[in-house]
Amino acid sequence: MLDAAAIRAEWALDPDFLTLNHGSYGATPRAVRAAQDAWRDRLEAQPSRFFRETYPAAIRHAASSLAAFLGAHGDDLAFVENATTGCNAVLRSLRFQPGDEILVLQHVYGAVRNTIRHICERTGATMAEAAIPFPRPLPDAITEAVAAAITPRTRLAVIDHITSASALVLPIADIVRACHASGVPVLVDGAHGPGHVDLDLTALDADWYTGNCHKWLNAAKGCAFLWARRDRQHDLHPVTISHGYGQGFLAEFDWTGTFDPSAYLSVTAALDFHARLGGPALRARNATLAFEATNLVATRIGSETGGGNQVSGAMGLVRLPGITDAAAMRDRLLALGTDTPVSLIGGAAWLRLSAQAYNDLSDYERLAGLVQQALEPDAFWRSRQKA
Repeated sequence: MLDAAAIRAEWALDPDFLTLNHGSYGATPRAVRAAQDAWRDRLEAQPSRFFRETYPAAIRHAASSLAAFLGAHGDDLAFVENATTGCNAVLRSLRFQPGDEILVLQHVYGAVRNTIRHICERTGATMAEAAIPFPRPLPDAITEAVAAAITPRTRLAVIDHITSASALVLPIADIVRACHASGVPVLVDGAHGPGHVDLDLTALDADWYTGNCHKWLNAAKGCAFLWARRDRQHDLHPVTISHGYGQGFLAEFDWTGTFDPSAYLSVTAALDFHARLGGPALRARNATLAFEATNLVATRIGSETGGGNQVSGAMGLVRLPGITDAAAMRDRLLALGTDTPVSLIGGAAWLRLSAQAYNDLSDYERLAGLVQQALEPDAFWRSRQKA
């Protein structure tokens, strides 16, 4: 059993701030930061020698290590800065025609929605949305909703593995099978996937999968990957076209210009750290804690949860009654010493909390009290005056 209070020292987190938003940006442990600094030192000792002699083998070793963790082969995986970059690479590489449809979920991540809008405005394609049952959807109902939204014009489905604002762990394998049964390729936006849920990319058999390592896998900021099935690697290009153009998937993605690759190369330290904290056991523990925490906060404020045991992971959702300004509510919580995203979904405001190794149930007892203060403007302003 993890001792959250003792584990917190592994990160350089502010002890006076209630950290319950690991889902947005992650938090890089000291051990991973040290590994990243060591790679930077090697680079700066002799940059020319590093990039010509050390980097090519080092980046492939890091990719192979990460791929093994993800149930994949290193030659099918390239590093990118974040999952949004990976989505951009795939979407900009594909050729769409007027009348083509790109299918997304109603809960699609905003940056990816904007990328698809950009593609559609320039190609004449259109974006279609699959309505997701909410709150507390059942997995089969989600899959059926996606399948029902496919039309003869659907050329691509862009599906979140774990939705950002609504924190739903989707039945991604079933969704991929349903799309493939209709002849529709699938780009999975797995921004929250690695280190959050178990992954086997080969078995999943999506066409493309992009995921962040800086969130739940505790890698350095700017460490993400794009995996492409072998038959989908031809004519797939990075967002930045450089010297490797036309020479193949890895030649193009491994080198797009001079940059600091330390975030990528230190992913092996993040993998070791994740394993040291329990790997699969850590992921299960975080999911259990998030489920308990979500129900605790919902009960304390007399509200409801947005997920359910079948579609929940290490994040959870609680409805905030009477709130219509999500940004103002988040600002109140920040002023009270915590940061938990608040989003408007289906006309209601929902608070998203996260659970990581450094959290325990007492954190959410404290959160419940802060949420109660933030829900009562008079009490909130009195607390600010005292501060």
